[in-house]
Amino acid sequence: MLDDDDPTVRATALGALTRIGSLTAADLAVAVDDPDPEVRRRAAETVAQLAGGSVAANVPLLPLLSDPDPTVVETAAWALGEREVPEEGSVAALAVLATTAEDALIREAAVAALGSLGDEAGLAAILAATHDKATVRRRAIIALAPFEGIEVDEAYQRALSDRDWQVRQAAEDLTSDATPPFDPE
Repeated sequence: MLDDDDPTVRATALGALTRIGSLTAADLAVAVDDPDPEVRRRAAETVAQLAGGSVAANVPLLPLLSDPDPTVVETAAWALGEREVPEEGSVAALAVLATTAEDALIREAAVAALGSLGDEAGLAAILAATHDKATVRRRAIIALAPFEGIEVDEAYQRALSDRDWQVRQAAEDLTSDATPPFDPE
């Protein structure tokens, strides 16, 4: 079914082969280069599902960050953040997307991936994203969780008075030192 004319069938076949443990690295590599965006998205999702390990270990997703379909780019950005071992060059590429992509969903996914990877090389892009639109600012505040420093503290302080309540809430959740007492009633 991986060679079916219908891209939905090819994408579904990827999922089925993954579930039964029969997916190969070659199958996944072909899917990443498939002519249809639905299959390329599913391939990126599969790499994320496998945490970039096993048959996905040597399947590069960086080329998908320049895909003509923005949903493929968004999914690939997210999937890069799910790899247990980051793909070489992914932090730099995600930092560029987080600060320059026209599509806010792509910027948001790139920021989330940078936070997930927790690499200091991505911190400047995450901090820049704290000045973006509300959805990206909220994701950036959450992405700051693995980082420390004056710039991070300043970003949290700004976010505590952000005009968007979800940004404020994320900052409050991450800066709160006290856990409320458990009340069984």
